[in-house]
Amino acid sequence: MGSSGFSWKLKDHPKLPKGKTIAVVVLDGWGEATPNEYNCIHVADTPTMDSLKKGAPERWRLVRAHGTAVGLPTDDDMGNSEVGHNALGAGRIYAQGAKLVDIALETGKIYEGEGFKYIKECFENGTLHLIGLLSDGGVHSRLDQLQLLLKGASEHGAKRIRVHILTDGRDVLDGTSVGFVETLENDLAKLREKGIDARIASGGGRMYVTMDRYENDWDVVKRGWDAQVLGEAPHKFKSAVEAVKKLREIPNINDQYLPPFVIVDDNGKAAGPIVDGDAVVTFNFRADRMVMIAKALEYKDFDKFDRVRFPKIHYAGMLQYDGELKLPSHYLVSPPEIERTSGEYLVHNSIRTFACSETVKFGHVTFFWNGNRSGYFNPEMEEYVEIPSDSGITFNVQPKMKALEIAEKARDAILSCKFDQVRVNLPNGDMVGHTGDIQATIVACKAADDAVKMILDAIEQVGGIYVVTADHGNAEDMVKRNKKGEPLLDKNGNIQILTSHTLQPVPIAIGGPGLAPGVRFRQDIPNGGLANVAATVMNLHGFEAPDDYEPTLIEVVDK
Repeated sequence: MGSSGFSWKLKDHPKLPKGKTIAVVVLDGWGEATPNEYNCIHVADTPTMDSLKKGAPERWRLVRAHGTAVGLPTDDDMGNSEVGHNALGAGRIYAQGAKLVDIALETGKIYEGEGFKYIKECFENGTLHLIGLLSDGGVHSRLDQLQLLLKGASEHGAKRIRVHILTDGRDVLDGTSVGFVETLENDLAKLREKGIDARIASGGGRMYVTMDRYENDWDVVKRGWDAQVLGEAPHKFKSAVEAVKKLREIPNINDQYLPPFVIVDDNGKAAGPIVDGDAVVTFNFRADRMVMIAKALEYKDFDKFDRVRFPKIHYAGMLQYDGELKLPSHYLVSPPEIERTSGEYLVHNSIRTFACSETVKFGHVTFFWNGNRSGYFNPEMEEYVEIPSDSGITFNVQPKMKALEIAEKARDAILSCKFDQVRVNLPNGDMVGHTGDIQATIVACKAADDAVKMILDAIEQVGGIYVVTADHGNAEDMVKRNKKGEPLLDKNGNIQILTSHTLQPVPIAIGGPGLAPGVRFRQDIPNGGLANVAATVMNLHGFEAPDDYEPTLIEVVDK
């Protein structure tokens, strides 16, 4: 007990026993939607997940995984894996990335913080560079936030501004980049009228330039570095609108994969390379695809590629992208303080934990689950296993990914009887869904279902309990739709593929031989969301959840 009276000790649940092995399975990108040909989960052969839904209606339900249920500003905001796993692990709803930035910009607090003061030191003699995703997708960044930041920075003394744009086409329609660039150019022209030298300096597509994640392919970051810092790229244009339009004419090139370009003046000189004395802000609020560029901009010792030169700059992120690495060390908006996560409570209450996924989602079942915190709470009580993801290919080439290997690790952990909780993320539905390849996504969904079966079979053998859920939707709807819900067609009459997450709810199922008779989902939490899962899992471990957690989804009725 601390002086404040706080204790990690959880109360025992009055009706549920301790000591059962619990498997917590998160299917990434697995929402619930109307069955049709574009619902890959429906089309795929998924007997295990089907049986959970049909088996015991009182032990299967839907929960919300987007918008306000996961701390995002509105219910038009699709969920994502970071906020989803934060909610699953924290058991409470925290204001997240975009919302934190919205509040900081609305109140003007962003301009009073240490991060802004740090970059402001360069405004007198240097250039302010803004690097990020130019899109209103709301997953990694939002155009309106960039617009407010441009306005605010110029009002707070920035005299020379260069924007380095990354085109989207993944969280928004392919082809929308042109309109976003035109909007930005319009805003910059208005700043120039006020005597501020503001223009676009470079660009490229998000999947080919800068925005790699999990150290999958440093060449992606290098292409961005060369254009943004060195002012060098294979394509040079006088204007960004011309650049995007022309580069989109290259066969098989889309917004996501636009090659890098720099904007040059009449003499062919780059409009805005990053040099000593400049300030740089990466304006994405979502962390995963900013960590690598942050390392390149911040670390003096760096060996991932030849930077050629390492300018002495003042660099800040919109947010801190990795709390454990303290990266970047300066940031404009402070992260949500997520403390007392379910994982930390359970470890303090003798629950031995095993967590596993492959590289692309390993951080989700560990770092994000644990409240944006790297490492173990107690290395003697926990084991985290990362299986290397395929690299150098898009995930539709190997849609089974590492689902089988993850399931085998989970099975072995369960059968070892060394752990009380075995937690995994199966990435297939999300990572393959993002490629927009419907056939591959169907294969991916089957692979995930096969993996669930292997884990549930192991739980059956040890008399354990399973909780199967998801973090947000993706694979259940692969086509863009109009307001009536009908598939949208392009000008050639082909369907427009949806590569993004969705606003759909996700399933949660409980069961297993260790589940006490009479446990069922409550009827009085119709709007339950991912944050309700933590208390549910704590109950199944035999504990009451802390008072401030979102309420449990289950009750015990005397049969």
